[in-house]
Amino acid sequence: MRRRRLTVAGMLCAACLSGMFALDASAQDATGSSTVQETNDTANKGDLLHDAKDGDLDMSRWLLDHKGFLPVPIIISDPAVGYGGGLAAVFFHRPAGAAISRKTADGREQQIAPNIFGAMALKTENGSYAYGGGAMLHFKDDLWRYTGGIAKSSFNLDFYTPGELIEPVAIGYNADGVVSFQKMARRLGDQDLFLGLSWTYMDLDLGFDVDSDRELFSDEELSERTSGLGLSLQYDQRDNSFTPNSGWLGMIEGNFYDGAIGSDVDFQSYRSHVYAYLPLADDRFVLGGRVDARWANGDIPFYRLPFIDLRGIGSARYVDTRAATMETELRWNMTPRWALIGFLGAGRTWGERNDFGEAQSQVAKGAGVRYLIARMLRLYVGADYAWGPEDETLYIQVGSAWR
Repeated sequence: MRRRRLTVAGMLCAACLSGMFALDASAQDATGSSTVQETNDTANKGDLLHDAKDGDLDMSRWLLDHKGFLPVPIIISDPAVGYGGGLAAVFFHRPAGAAISRKTADGREQQIAPNIFGAMALKTENGSYAYGGGAMLHFKDDLWRYTGGIAKSSFNLDFYTPGELIEPVAIGYNADGVVSFQKMARRLGDQDLFLGLSWTYMDLDLGFDVDSDRELFSDEELSERTSGLGLSLQYDQRDNSFTPNSGWLGMIEGNFYDGAIGSDVDFQSYRSHVYAYLPLADDRFVLGGRVDARWANGDIPFYRLPFIDLRGIGSARYVDTRAATMETELRWNMTPRWALIGFLGAGRTWGERNDFGEAQSQVAKGAGVRYLIARMLRLYVGADYAWGPEDETLYIQVGSAWR
């Protein structure tokens, strides 16, 4: 059976950690104070799963006032992995006495998101499975933020050879182990600027379908334990980070893996990305843009190489020591509850395998539908269907598709 075209890092860190609680903890909302007042005014109106304002299905009160959970189905439809799926449960909680909003340095009202806890489990036809949990927490009225999680998994994967002269060859392997991600960030002054320190740890057992394939990799590329400290700087002025309508986010981060902190090999990985949103035609349309660059240096394990990250292209289908992605998305808010989106993106990898000018760009596109499931949080859920160079894939989305 063919295997999903994913690296361990891409599958575990994206699906198991960020995917299980895909809601961004910053949750900034320029209408935060009015939203809070509305929560209080409607607390005794209607039932928990319908909005007192329009009577439509809405989970705002269920999530915010009654410590409810949001079930998030995980659907894996790519024929390359065999069909499969799972379920994530996302819980919301605001501690007693915690601030609901804050004033920014420029006088804007900013909503502070509730604490978010998540758990997930998934399994596919080819025998792959994963389960884990994590949280996004706020401290001291959003002065400090914590993001972290841990997952256990066993994945049957493919690594693709360069294929400059011949068709790329898929090397089947299994990765069984544990991944942990822990991060603390502190707000700098009254700005929307956060300085973060993180620790990423992976301890895996690697096995190959054909044992002789192991000889295609160096000892460093086969390293099974990586441990690295990361430093990040993030600026976020989006009006809402669940499903933004305006503003932008920029972030740069570096991760440094070293034997002194438990890593089998020494290497460095970096990422810089910007997401921007522009409302059009009285907010009936929202145009989004994304630029994302990743690079790595040193003795890099083959499953930690940068890759093109686009809907419609399997994670790590195209890998090298450098990767860049550009994507645009247009959302049409048809009604107060329903929206349609279309997206188009391209990515390229280069470095050890190709020079930048020799590498080919890969293009993916798609369309999707959204429903405003929690109006007080401005949180949309829905599905995207994407077409890439090789695959057609369905994605379940909670909040923004850009992580």
